[in-house]
Amino acid sequence: MRIDRLTLEHFRNYNRQDVAFDTDCNVIFGENAQGKTNLLEAIQYLSCGHSSRAKSDRELIGFQAENALIQGQIFARDREFVLRTELYREKRRKLWVNKVPAKTSSELSQVFQTVFFCPEDLLLIREGAAARRKFLDQALCQLRPRYAAALAAYRRVYAHKTRILRDCEEQPGLLDMLPEFNERLIQSGAVIIHYRAQFTEKLAVCAAANHADCSGGKEKLSVNYKTVSTVLNPLEGLPLLTDQLRAHMESHKQAELGSRLCLSGPHKDDLLVEIDGRDAKTYSSQGQTRTAALSLKLAEREIYKNVTGEAPILLLDDVLSELDPRRQEFVLNRISGGQVFITCCEDDRLPVLLGGKVFHIAAGKVLESF
Repeated sequence: MRIDRLTLEHFRNYNRQDVAFDTDCNVIFGENAQGKTNLLEAIQYLSCGHSSRAKSDRELIGFQAENALIQGQIFARDREFVLRTELYREKRRKLWVNKVPAKTSSELSQVFQTVFFCPEDLLLIREGAAARRKFLDQALCQLRPRYAAALAAYRRVYAHKTRILRDCEEQPGLLDMLPEFNERLIQSGAVIIHYRAQFTEKLAVCAAANHADCSGGKEKLSVNYKTVSTVLNPLEGLPLLTDQLRAHMESHKQAELGSRLCLSGPHKDDLLVEIDGRDAKTYSSQGQTRTAALSLKLAEREIYKNVTGEAPILLLDDVLSELDPRRQEFVLNRISGGQVFITCCEDDRLPVLLGGKVFHIAAGKVLESF
């Protein structure tokens, strides 16, 4: 899997850019705030239909422009594809796969996948549960279209239920709709738990091996999926998960009405990461938690490759500059076997180490490549 060419119009600080990439390694260097990360962000958008940096598509459209274009020539599954997305300030975006309109972003993900790794991801272990749920969601939405649909449905119904609980004291009639919304949450929530548990099982194996390698075999990493208390084994089948989630929601009915909050469901899930049997978030050093985060992100790429048969595009946004030499070497030893994009500073030694194609970015333009 690879992206051979990228065309941008009015995307972030790029007015118009057309660039061809190396099939293996692409090093992107330049000063800060020139557009290095924006280039990676555009590639990520083509793979999943959203940006991990922006709250809305409007943020991706350049100043003084009403719309933006991202188009990529992709080679995947032994075929060539053209993925195209048009973003608008005042109307819904449009997506195409080989000139055929796409209804959802999952149609992009079925063609093209990326793993985006930025310095903030090194804080994955120390941050709150929301960061680890986001990690799961971003990975699974590209890998499993049914998960993406279930997550979108869950979020819509969750928003409706939240409004009902918030407004029910002033409008008691709203409570008549609550059973229907609860059941819809249960149905989509069970699918979410099912896929998260399966992914975490694979993640635990790959991440543990990565962490052992990076620590020289001195530390043992474990990763476990934590969901609602009535789900005793999240790897069980969907019918049982549905019943257990329904029981949990029923037991929290009065508490939800009292607090006016949704207290039951996979929107409160987490990953429990332990190093040598101790909670990494609480007891591990900064170096240990960084190694654990590296292990998780690189495991994500391995899982994609094992499931699809092709390595996803790896996007490393200034990650290496945040690591000590040992961890830098650990990452560099694991980026082969697929197309890679790495951003770095101008004085970085990466172009010499990695070869491939080198791009110099300044003021939203690719000034040179060699």
